[in-house]
Amino acid sequence: MADLSSLKELGTVVEASNAAPVHVKKIDAQGRSYATGKRKNAVARVWIKPGSGKITINGKAYPEYFARPVLQMILRQPIFAAARDGQFDIDATVAGGGLSGQAGAVRHGISKALTYYEPGLRPVLKKGGFLTRDSRVVERKKYGKAKARRSFQFSKR
Repeated sequence: MADLSSLKELGTVVEASNAAPVHVKKIDAQGRSYATGKRKNAVARVWIKPGSGKITINGKAYPEYFARPVLQMILRQPIFAAARDGQFDIDATVAGGGLSGQAGAVRHGISKALTYYEPGLRPVLKKGGFLTRDSRVVERKKYGKAKARRSFQFSKR
């Protein structure tokens, strides 16, 4: 640093790096976008690619895997919010937790994969709350307690 002019140039570089993050398209060699979704103890791996709107979970069609209509609705929320119904084929593998947690994990994964494939959808999905990982998990059991917080029944005699 010979003089103060080089310091001024350094300051503009620092200011430019504090700008908002630029989200870029992330696509693999097969033209798919991959994301991991999580909820409770369930973890979902989701791949999306342009197609006819077919959704498969662990090798099964999604109405077959998630029999309850509420879980099917949860699964499709980000697709409808982004107005991309019938435009992407979704393939997901999900493990851990129960069906409700798995549906939430797949929803989270689909949302993230959509933003990786089409970064312009991020504001819509963010506003809908689909990109936020629901961090609520079951509280651990403590010693001297029947469950996490419930005490054993008190006996006077």
